Amino acid sequence: MANPSTPELLVLHAVRLRGMTDETEAAARFGLDPETVAELLLDLQAYGRVTRSSFAGTSGWSLTDAGRAEGERLLAEELAASGLGPYVRERYETFLAYNGRCLTACTDWQLRPDGTGRLAVNTHGDAAWDARVLDELTVLGGVIDTLSDELGTRLSRFAGYGDRFTSALARVRRGEFSWVDRPRADSCHTVWMELHEDLLATLGIRRGEEPVP
Repeated sequence: MANPSTPELLVLHAVRLRGMTDETEAAARFGLDPETVAELLLDLQAYGRVTRSSFAGTSGWSLTDAGRAEGERLLAEELAASGLGPYVRERYETFLAYNGRCLTACTDWQLRPDGTGRLAVNTHGDAAWDARVLDELTVLGGVIDTLSDELGTRLSRFAGYGDRFTSALARVRRGEFSWVDRPRADSCHTVWMELHEDLLATLGIRRGEEPVP
C-alpha cells in the first residue's frame, strides 16, 4: 500500500515542481479537488508560503522562501515517517546514472553537427540522426517508467512519471517534434526534470550539492 501525502504537502509540492502554476494545474498534478486546492492556496498565501504574480503574459502561484522551507519540512517528515529514505536514495542514484544521457539526448534533438565541425539547429532532415535520439529516449522512458512504478507503489505522489514521459514520446513519434523539450508542457525533458526536482526535494538535496554519478 502506497503512503498518501497530505493535501497541503501536495499543493506546495505541485507549485514547486511546476515553478509557476494556476489552481487547475496544481489540482490536476496530483488529482486533487480543484475547489480544495483553491482554498488551500489562499490559506497558504495568508501564511506567506505562496504568492500570486504575473510574468511574460502568464500568471499563477509560486513558492516564497517560507513556502519552500515548509514544503521541505513536510517532505522530510513524510520520508522519516515512512522509513523509505534509503529506498528513495537508491532510486535517486539510479536516476543520476541516466541523467546525463537524457540531457545529451535532448541537446542532440535540438542541435547536430553541420559537417564543418560546428553545431547547427537540427531541422530533422536526417532520419538516422533523429532515429538514434528517439531510440535513446525510448531507453530512458523505460528507466523513468521503472523508477516511477517502484517509487509510486510506496509514495503515491511519485506515480505517473513514466506514463507522462511515454505519452510525450508517442507524440514525438507522430511528428510533434517539440514534445521532446517543449517548455511549460509535459514534454520528455519537462517530465524528466520534474522527477529530478521531486527526488532532490524529497531527499533534501540542493542543486550543486549532488554526488557525481
